[in-house]
Amino acid sequence: MICVEISRPGGPDVLVPVERPDPVPGPDEVLIRVAGAGVNRPDVLQRNGTYPPPAGASDIPGLEVSGTIAAVGPGVRQWKVADAVCALVAGGGYATMCVAPARQCLPVPIGLDLVSAAAIPETFFTVWTNVFERGRLRAGETALFHGGTSGIGTTAIQLAAARGATVLATAGSDEKCRACEDLGAKQAINYRTADFVEAVKELTGGKGVDLILDMVGGSYVGRNLKALATDGRLVLIGFMSGESASPVDFRGILARRLTITGSTLRPRTVSEKGQIADALRTEVWPLLDRGVVKPVVYRVFPLARAADAHRTMESSEHIGKIVLATE
Repeated sequence: MICVEISRPGGPDVLVPVERPDPVPGPDEVLIRVAGAGVNRPDVLQRNGTYPPPAGASDIPGLEVSGTIAAVGPGVRQWKVADAVCALVAGGGYATMCVAPARQCLPVPIGLDLVSAAAIPETFFTVWTNVFERGRLRAGETALFHGGTSGIGTTAIQLAAARGATVLATAGSDEKCRACEDLGAKQAINYRTADFVEAVKELTGGKGVDLILDMVGGSYVGRNLKALATDGRLVLIGFMSGESASPVDFRGILARRLTITGSTLRPRTVSEKGQIADALRTEVWPLLDRGVVKPVVYRVFPLARAADAHRTMESSEHIGKIVLATE
């Protein structure tokens, strides 16, 4: 197979196409002939040397793929050769062949092309488990999603709106704010020109929002707590602006019964990820099959140009997902 390996920690140029033997599926695994591989922020961190793969995972970057099944390992009953799937993986996605746990595979939604389906798993698994399981967002509540035009943000906006929540989002330009609103946000806040805490208070009549999904961390933590309603939930999934939080008003947490939670996805077990996949198949896949929600693909690069894909990711110019195509 052809794959893209990280030759050494560093900038995008360390991503180098090489040949390696095809991987072999083990028990309860499938081998996927990759059509597309999603590009995500953790890939950039891995390339920089700050986010090593979990024990036993491939050193090849890439956390999500789509394609057709080329072989099945012992014990696999739910999939067969030639099935079109997309899958969440712990590594190995930047390749023409990739092994995935059978439980982490889902069918390509009706009407969606194979390459675009690669933009689904990482963000949909992340949003479902954090917004709807840990964050318990319900119809009629109001949510604020930071990074509204990221892959996570575009997914969260669509799913929350489709399930009856009122959505607010932040983004870094007026153009990106309009994109958030086109996807279903009631209003997007340009964080470069407005204080999102004050904007949230104004938009909610002083109440605040019921849930915030935050990948920024740092100085946003304390400000997020101020923007929450009583019984509000703050879900942390990243710390792009730093791992140390700004001063936190613990008295306010107690007085307004706030919840702070968070999670990471990559280190979780196959069983845990399989449970998320089962929930997605039941709760989300009907929305994808009907076109109510869909992955937002900003640009597709050939696999050999993974370095250019990473440059685009790091520029933050994109709206939605960046995908690598093998052909």
